[in-house]
Amino acid sequence: MKKLIAEFIGTLWLVLGGCGSAVLAAGYPELGIGFAGVALAFGLTVLTMAYAIGHISGCHLNPAVSIGLWVGGRFDGKDLLPYIIAQVLGGIAGAGILYLIATGKDGASIGSFAANGYGAHSPDGYNLTAALVTEIVMTFMFLIIILGVTHKNASSGFAGIAIGLGLTLIHLISIPVTNTSVNPARSTSQALFVGDWAMGQLWLFWVAPIIGAAIAGIVYKIIAPNTEE
Repeated sequence: MKKLIAEFIGTLWLVLGGCGSAVLAAGYPELGIGFAGVALAFGLTVLTMAYAIGHISGCHLNPAVSIGLWVGGRFDGKDLLPYIIAQVLGGIAGAGILYLIATGKDGASIGSFAANGYGAHSPDGYNLTAALVTEIVMTFMFLIIILGVTHKNASSGFAGIAIGLGLTLIHLISIPVTNTSVNPARSTSQALFVGDWAMGQLWLFWVAPIIGAAIAGIVYKIIAPNTEE
């Protein structure tokens, strides 16, 4: 239960910090943080939580990460579903807090609410194929980073930094394509509040990250020095 509470809080922070920066601060007149600021915000949420709850739950914060670690032999399958449920609920809670804040002024509109999309709902109009490839490849690389820096032969103490910076880089590349998911919990939380097109396109942001994560788990088992943690 302690692990699940940690995953709930961590995913809440990821959505509130990452999506919150996109909704509240990215386009703020003249002083907006822009894509680079949003990318950094997502990276910082993971970096901070890695050191806050990594020793409790492993700080997955993402169903695709849990699945990739399981495929890679680094996570117990019996914990997979409870982790995913905790992550999704934490993401929804974070989105709920963000909704209350974002609608707290006259004439407020949540707009796209940092939801993920493709086609007409891609920030720069990228089609389904581009979105699918982007989400698979970016999640693959994210899991390769995670599996690598948490391996027993890796330098200890720096995993959170590498993972946080890795997620920042992923966002810098892919925000224009899909608003960057690589995380089904993050995508679900925002889509629930937007409804309509966001729910209709949500399938891609579950399928693609899971495929990318699973492939990474298989590949890392092949290239890792050994299969032990």
